[in-house]
Amino acid sequence: MLIEVKNLVKRYGDLIALDHLSLSIKEGEVFGLLGPNGSGKTTAINCILSLLKYDKGEIKVFNRPMSPEAYDIKRNIGIVMQNVAVYDELTVYENIDYFCGLYINDKSLKKRLVDEAIEFTGLNDYTKFYPKKLSGGLLRRLNIACGITHKPKLIIMDEPTVAVDPQSRNRILEGILELNKQGATIVYTSHYMEEVEKICSRIAILDKGKVIAIGTRDELKAMISTGEKITVEAWNISDDQIQRLRNIPSIISAEYDRPTLTIKSAKGRNNLEEVLGYLRKEEIQFGKIYSELPTLNDVFLEITGKELRD
Repeated sequence: MLIEVKNLVKRYGDLIALDHLSLSIKEGEVFGLLGPNGSGKTTAINCILSLLKYDKGEIKVFNRPMSPEAYDIKRNIGIVMQNVAVYDELTVYENIDYFCGLYINDKSLKKRLVDEAIEFTGLNDYTKFYPKKLSGGLLRRLNIACGITHKPKLIIMDEPTVAVDPQSRNRILEGILELNKQGATIVYTSHYMEEVEKICSRIAILDKGKVIAIGTRDELKAMISTGEKITVEAWNISDDQIQRLRNIPSIISAEYDRPTLTIKSAKGRNNLEEVLGYLRKEEIQFGKIYSELPTLNDVFLEITGKELRD
């Protein structure tokens, strides 16, 4: 395992930030830590990096115990933290060059790596800009370039797309997948389930400092009873009709907030067909109707009783 965390406990007074957290992350994965704000994602990352002392547990990185003094291990790690960490008095180029220089002494190699990081993050036209002149999306890209310029084997990204525009977010996500193709193992924390579903090969869902579920996207969705959510635009549905709909064996729940009828169904092949048949039988007028498979938010909701963004 590239990262192994066993029974990690971190307390802040009476608050238990990490409650016997255990994780195993394989080489070559894009591993997602998904959970609402305050679930323990950033605390877990800081403990793994030995930036934060913890009360109990064991952490190994590259099959070796991690510690604040393990500089040979840290040399192979790239970090992109949630809060942008660059120097305002340095230009884009100077920032990337400085961070690369913390790991690489050879001048010609450093120049090549800096140029590659600039090309990779699409900052070619901004090398002489100072950070304060950059948009939020460009600033995030600079933050990533500084974290990955020395070509680390392990890259840890903590909420790297917070407060960026959709175009920059897509570029960042595409860049993460490309880094993984080039051989880097990625640990990616987020409370945006759509991002985690899109890029992560395996996912751990955290809540209150615990791993409540772990697996691939499909494995996580297989843990819950919900098969699909069917949304119908409908008018004049009576309470009796809603109740009869709920009595259909394959229907888990049906809620009506005029004009939107939201139906959650059990796993099966003919749920949409069954709902359409019921609407026609009851002569209920309806417009748009669509079906969507369960999301990671549905997994979280069924396990915890609350939304991921609560």
